[in-house]
Amino acid sequence: MKKSIESSEMIINDDGSIFHLHLRPEQLRDKIIIVGDPARVNMVASFFDNVDYEASSREFHTIAGTYAGKQVMCLSHGIGGDNIDIVMNELDALANIDFSTRQVKDSFRQLTVVRVGTSGGLQPDLPVGTFVVAQKGIGFDGVLNFYADRNKVCDLEFERNFCEAVDWNQLWAKPYVADADAELVQRIACGDMKLGCTISANGFYGPQGRQLRLALADPLINSKIEAFRYKDYRITNYEMESAALQGLGKMLGHKTMTVCAIIANRLAGNANSNYKSSVKDLVKLVLDRI
Repeated sequence: MKKSIESSEMIINDDGSIFHLHLRPEQLRDKIIIVGDPARVNMVASFFDNVDYEASSREFHTIAGTYAGKQVMCLSHGIGGDNIDIVMNELDALANIDFSTRQVKDSFRQLTVVRVGTSGGLQPDLPVGTFVVAQKGIGFDGVLNFYADRNKVCDLEFERNFCEAVDWNQLWAKPYVADADAELVQRIACGDMKLGCTISANGFYGPQGRQLRLALADPLINSKIEAFRYKDYRITNYEMESAALQGLGKMLGHKTMTVCAIIANRLAGNANSNYKSSVKDLVKLVLDRI
């Protein structure tokens, strides 16, 4: 007999929805765009032909509808890998756990999840406005290290070479490297987006080498990262969620990836605060291709 998942492990709200996302299983769609900003969900939904429902709880805002004949939904995840841990586990629960019996379903339902975000470029040939796909996500957050199958889905040789090249501080969480789904990358990138290796930092300031009033543990970390090469790979950009999304997606069996619009170049020291039109163009491309 299959073991039921305890109520303390999977919390179901009184209305039958999953704890944080406040979504019920029947509301789930197989094609999902996720974004950081709850307000950006409305921008994505502005492209929909019709809206089926809207739900909101904390930073998790969802709108589902139809786009060009496809059933889609857009969900905001907030900032950081900890939120991605919530989003991916709860989306998978909606798809693959029976809420009435609290048991894993016999048949598996695969989700396609594309994160559309903003990012800071780390290479001189990635100007503001470039769209970069995280072919590999490099997690500084440590989220995946808490799961038993972490090594099965990570590029361990890349991790070892990276840590040696940048002289990784042992006080920091061990980095992990998780690939995006290859078929999904080919479908979304479609030859007109840059493929890169994206760092998912566990903060916006110190963990990304920014210095305001606090001194950095390693002031040279960004120059080391820029210079790092492994096989044909180089590190292209910083954000905060792609590695957790791609690692958890691989472990759970879902197709996941991240694509970001570069809104600042860390090397050139410039940024574009009027980046919303660029993100809107990227959203339209993803909706067309998902």
